[in-house]
Amino acid sequence: MAENPSECPLGGITPMQQMLASGTGALFTSLFVTPLDVVKIRLQAQRTPFSKVLSVQSMPWSIHQPKWKCFLYCNGLMDHLYVCQNGNSCTAWYKTPTRFTGTLDAFVKIIRYEGIRSLWSGLPPTLVMAVPATVIYFTGYDQLRDFLRARMDSQGRYIPLVAGAVARLGAVTVISPLELIRTKMQSRQLSYRELRVCIQLAVAQDGWLSLWRGWGPTVLRDVPFSALYWYNYELAKAWLCSWFHLQEATFMVSFAAGGISGMVAAVLTLPFDVVKTQRQIELGNMETLQVTASKSSTWLLMRRIRAESGTRGLFAGFLPRVIKVAPACAIMISTYEFGKAFFQKVNQERQLSSL
Repeated sequence: MAENPSECPLGGITPMQQMLASGTGALFTSLFVTPLDVVKIRLQAQRTPFSKVLSVQSMPWSIHQPKWKCFLYCNGLMDHLYVCQNGNSCTAWYKTPTRFTGTLDAFVKIIRYEGIRSLWSGLPPTLVMAVPATVIYFTGYDQLRDFLRARMDSQGRYIPLVAGAVARLGAVTVISPLELIRTKMQSRQLSYRELRVCIQLAVAQDGWLSLWRGWGPTVLRDVPFSALYWYNYELAKAWLCSWFHLQEATFMVSFAAGGISGMVAAVLTLPFDVVKTQRQIELGNMETLQVTASKSSTWLLMRRIRAESGTRGLFAGFLPRVIKVAPACAIMISTYEFGKAFFQKVNQERQLSSL
């Protein structure tokens, strides 16, 4: 295998160039993956229209509350909680010019009746956090991996595992309060001034850690996923290069290695994804209905799911998760590696021309 670009003394890339490469990869990933999730949400909305959504007016503890609907929206980079009040803020998801009979039919009819731009409904607001989170994550991984290799003076097999886990932990910790703030703004339709007061009250009542509510289940899923992903990615990339007698990974090698490693990590961490999804919906209910979230631990929640639905319940949504995660990982890493290779070539040419 060739040396990593960031380790190469001639034509190495800077952290800023790594950030540009990861940001570009994040945008491409969102553009390719978001239509899949939009179609999934539209199909779900067709099965559960707002007229059938639970009306909290029937509940004695919230007589004057409106109807709400929470669902998760994934742009290929991270999950975002969407909150709808009486359908007003979610018309893009619940307008149905005609009924869909399946995924392909939904794609065709959405493009025909609503225009191709509808396939990217809701994407711009989520990119405000998803792109910075991805930039922190990928740049942090590369920097930490190279630092560990330099300090340990080896190409240690487990360095990608450690670097991936720590980088993801850092990204989740930075972004988690921002995602909570976004959910508050959307669910309560707060102005920035009202939001500041709301945050101050939350901190005064529950302390600063309240801003990281939902952090635990997210870390429990994302950190093992990241560790497994990078460990398997480096192994798969090295194996494919050896198999095809390549000195360095090509775009297709990175694409294949990313897809394979993403699929493996998605399957192995699926139980944590099931728990994290339930926790995130609970958080949405807590913010919209002003109800108290469940205090049960993640392990107790997993035991409850297993008791109610069996072991299969912990692996619910296996196929949709694999179909969504594998392409997203493949597109993201191959675009990122392509961007790094581009900047490496530019830097080499610049250094050679200055000699």
